Amino acid sequence: MYSEITQEVIYFLEECLLDDWQLDDYASQIGYSKFHLSRIFKQETGLTISEYIRKRRLATAAMYLLYSDESILQIAFELQYQSQEAFTRSFKELYKMPPGKYRKLMRSLQGMEEKNMNDLTTIKGWILSGLNPTFYEMKTDGTVFHTGTKSGLLTSKADAGEGQFGTMMQSFSADNWRGKRIKLSCFLKTEEVVKCGVWCRVDNDSSDVIQFDNMDNRSIHGTTDWNFYSIVLDVPKESASIHFGVLLAGTGKVWADGFKFEEADLSVPSTNMLACDQLPLEPVNLGFDEG
Repeated sequence: MYSEITQEVIYFLEECLLDDWQLDDYASQIGYSKFHLSRIFKQETGLTISEYIRKRRLATAAMYLLYSDESILQIAFELQYQSQEAFTRSFKELYKMPPGKYRKLMRSLQGMEEKNMNDLTTIKGWILSGLNPTFYEMKTDGTVFHTGTKSGLLTSKADAGEGQFGTMMQSFSADNWRGKRIKLSCFLKTEEVVKCGVWCRVDNDSSDVIQFDNMDNRSIHGTTDWNFYSIVLDVPKESASIHFGVLLAGTGKVWADGFKFEEADLSVPSTNMLACDQLPLEPVNLGFDEG
């Protein structure tokens, strides 16, 4: 439990998060010296006041990117950044990708997941979601399967078109997987799909996405027979929930069977897309001899 001083600081930080306040302003409001406030706050939270403000503003930016159509420049100015470039650098440092890519990537999967969730579950444990779930149908198929006696079928309806997507998905607690590397695997069969794939996402307590892969860089197109697909992600200690499923963008049919979660050795490469923009540890080809 934070001390009364730290709680007061957090209260004022949250109330004035988007204002152009300085440390002296907070100290004046609370009635302590800025040095005393800084020392207590750092001691109890592990963050300086400026670090706290930066992280909270960037979390607000992530919310704006996902749930509003404001331009990146508008968001940058609202969050007291002097330029779009400065905002982009700061956002990328925390979220491992530029804000434009974050908006596109997160919307492609989450859409407005909570808003558009279809409560009519026709398969035990699975829910139908997506940008517009009414354009898709989810059911079991007893005539097409890879193992057992049934498969899960996700298919588009007549209204589905470009820009639409549907997913059949599940969510569960990360409690049993924290600190481990997991491998999600399954078998998929497709018929005339525009684009589809398996996806998996790991969230923390604040519902921030901390690990993610939707096979966007190896997606499935057209008609394919049963094939084996897998995703490998880490489940950090701060993880709270794991979400996974099959994503169908546009039209077509996709059958899924034999989903499996297992612990993966650290020698198995992660497919986490949020880390794909990290810089190399050392420069390469400095003499231009490698073409």
